[in-house]
Amino acid sequence: MEDKKVYFVIDLKSFFASVECVERGLDPMTTDLIVADMERTDRTICLAVSPSLKAKGVKNRCRVFEIPKNLDYIVAVPRMQKYVEYAAEIYGVYLDYISPDDMHVYSIDEVFIDATPYLRRMGFTPREFAKFLMEEVASRIGVRATCGIGTNMYLAKIALDITAKSSGDFIGYLDRETYINTLWDHRPLTDFWRIGPGTARKLARIGIDTMGGIARADTELLYRMFGVDAELLIDHAWGIEPTRICDIKNYTSKSRSLSSGQVLMRDYSFDEALIVMKEMTDSMCLDLTNKKLLAKSFTIAVGYSNQYALPMARGMAHLRVPSNLARDAIPSVVSTFREVVDPSIPIRRMFINANDVRPDSSGHQLSLFELGDDGADSGESDKNRRIQETVNEIKSRFGKNAMLKGIDFEDAATARDRNNQIGGHRK
Repeated sequence: MEDKKVYFVIDLKSFFASVECVERGLDPMTTDLIVADMERTDRTICLAVSPSLKAKGVKNRCRVFEIPKNLDYIVAVPRMQKYVEYAAEIYGVYLDYISPDDMHVYSIDEVFIDATPYLRRMGFTPREFAKFLMEEVASRIGVRATCGIGTNMYLAKIALDITAKSSGDFIGYLDRETYINTLWDHRPLTDFWRIGPGTARKLARIGIDTMGGIARADTELLYRMFGVDAELLIDHAWGIEPTRICDIKNYTSKSRSLSSGQVLMRDYSFDEALIVMKEMTDSMCLDLTNKKLLAKSFTIAVGYSNQYALPMARGMAHLRVPSNLARDAIPSVVSTFREVVDPSIPIRRMFINANDVRPDSSGHQLSLFELGDDGADSGESDKNRRIQETVNEIKSRFGKNAMLKGIDFEDAATARDRNNQIGGHRK
């Protein structure tokens, strides 16, 4: 194995629940605890379930009412800022031994590490080094972890997701040979990274329900079914993944976008939802201004109430010229919203995406509507941009609710509450 690349994927066990246990001086492995905002009723989803409760059959991401009534457990209110702080501390532990160039943070509780250059230097086998890092996090922070080890990044991820959790030391290992010999017949397919229910259903229609089945399938048929995504599907079926951490760090997207979305706390009427969409567009424009970016268009997607089995309403709001000004974006988004959304059906989910984002520059093109009678710039564009920059500065210094618009005080508005959240949950 010394001649092969060695990757780790370290995942923090029930991270949010573990943090709440550590904060209370309790052992995350023996304490029954859930992280959930009970103000959202007992139908709210548990953001985390402690390992002890999982061992009693409680599934992660379940709804509170689904937990058996005979179980006693602690309910912890989500504290997203606290979890971010813990994640930063844990990343600091890794930095004591690993260069940031050899790490890729995949999520708040999961990190990829290229361990190859450190094994000989530190005199560890891959399993010993993984165990060392896990024990460092446990002893210094109090949070336990699991780890997948692989000869490429994909195999490390699969080792984490499928084999590590059933291992006595919570460490799994896969190379291509082990992967083919032990997981080609593994079911269900959705246990494998990047294979969701939709992909699994498509494959089932042609009689494929294992990775081995994908590897043996007619490649032309797979390309007809999945297009260019078939290449990744076939590579992964054979345990192949050429991407390295350095490739991820050197990657630059040809097109950029910004997105925002929210699930509403109840069904909203058309007019109520329109208020929220205006708030989301205004917030997106402030974000663009803060990042000194312009957007060419905005895509909106609106999901109807769960009681209706309807596809999401989608539309694109085009701007005359690339802009980050709310006065340009909001009227166009509102017009698109009125065109694509059925006003008779309650709304539960809303999303907006700023498309074809590019850097702002002093040579920003003006539209005809920004010119005076003599063809000179009326100055309104610069004035509005300066206003948005000032708003951003005030919010940065004194908090996002330090400056609000009148629409934010409407009964249906959500901006004030969301300004006190991280990722849709309490700070």
